[in-house]
Amino acid sequence: MGVSRLDATLLPAMRLPLSGITVLSLEHAIAAPLGSRHLADWGARVIKVERPDSGDFARGYDATMHGLSSQFAWANRSKESIALDIKSVEGRQAIDALLERADVFIQNLAPGAAAKLGLDAQTLVRRRPRLIACDVSGYGADGPYSDKKAYDLLVQCETGFLAINGTEASPAKCGLAIADIAAGMYVLQGTLMALLHRERTGCGTAFEVSLFDALTEWMSYPAYCTRGGGAPPARTGMRHAMIAPYGPFCAGDGKVIFFGIQNEREWARFCRIVLQDDALAADAAYASNPARLARREELETLIESRFTAWTSEALVERLEVAGIANARLNGVEEFLQHPQLLSRRRSRPVASETGLQETFLPAVTIPGMEPVMGPIPALGEHTDEILAELGLSSGHSVDRRVPRL
Repeated sequence: MGVSRLDATLLPAMRLPLSGITVLSLEHAIAAPLGSRHLADWGARVIKVERPDSGDFARGYDATMHGLSSQFAWANRSKESIALDIKSVEGRQAIDALLERADVFIQNLAPGAAAKLGLDAQTLVRRRPRLIACDVSGYGADGPYSDKKAYDLLVQCETGFLAINGTEASPAKCGLAIADIAAGMYVLQGTLMALLHRERTGCGTAFEVSLFDALTEWMSYPAYCTRGGGAPPARTGMRHAMIAPYGPFCAGDGKVIFFGIQNEREWARFCRIVLQDDALAADAAYASNPARLARREELETLIESRFTAWTSEALVERLEVAGIANARLNGVEEFLQHPQLLSRRRSRPVASETGLQETFLPAVTIPGMEPVMGPIPALGEHTDEILAELGLSSGHSVDRRVPRL
């Protein structure tokens, strides 16, 4: 089981890397919440500010986890929720009091909204020189798109990702919110760098992360390829655009397996051990990856004609013997029962207002240390206690209809 926040602060042997760090986040959707959740995973106290009436709109994305939004659950465990009207006198008083105690401030309000309230990163760090403040936006603080609203799919469109993803016949979006995820990870990265900088210099940092900039980094390889070669990588569906053979192949039992050849040593082993054809390894027509890529269609036809002689299980065994990376095409149901996932116990139950929810551990594994796997907060669940901690009363800053666990 994951340790609670109380356990993490009371047990020195289990003290987590970010214990003692307080994060205040005016956040919604995925990018900023995911970044702050990673901080919460490793001991930071994350106070999530939400609208009193409806809260983070990601709460309403779906209701698949016994009435709870799966996307909200993913990005918001281990946090405290305070419901504030930040435009009210009482709400702003609470925000200012929280900022006095915060190490980190994150916001992803609509374009220009934080600056109007004096809650943009640069303004805050000028007033509080030790604060680490991050502005998360769609396209960045300047440029012709700075005021443009941005959502994950729209940024996938603008950065050219859809143009390189999908089949030859049709582009396709990624099935995951990759622009949001990328931005969230850079929020985490920037915050950790800024914490280290403050430890060394005593100075805070104002920085920004945009979805567009985050996905620009991820689009570097196809952009460089296009700039240097004069044409973008072709859309190749489940195949690799620049390596062959690399992708799906049908076995004799009708099942699909995937494998990829990364270098000429692997190609030779594949021919000798898997296809049992040394002559093919010596054939100059397939001697290099560019040569194989130029003849991809005929090569794939040749390989699949040989594969008809073996079942998918037999082929996987041969690929393993040859040291060739391979995979089966799993659905999400199969992934949830994956032996690697289950044997390594990569999930933990966490509490929520609708009951226990099984959630995955963060990807970083630290021997002898368990991340915080705290509850997913109800809207405004911690409002009264946080305000009391600040010496403030609820006043008009909170909706008294806030649901409680």
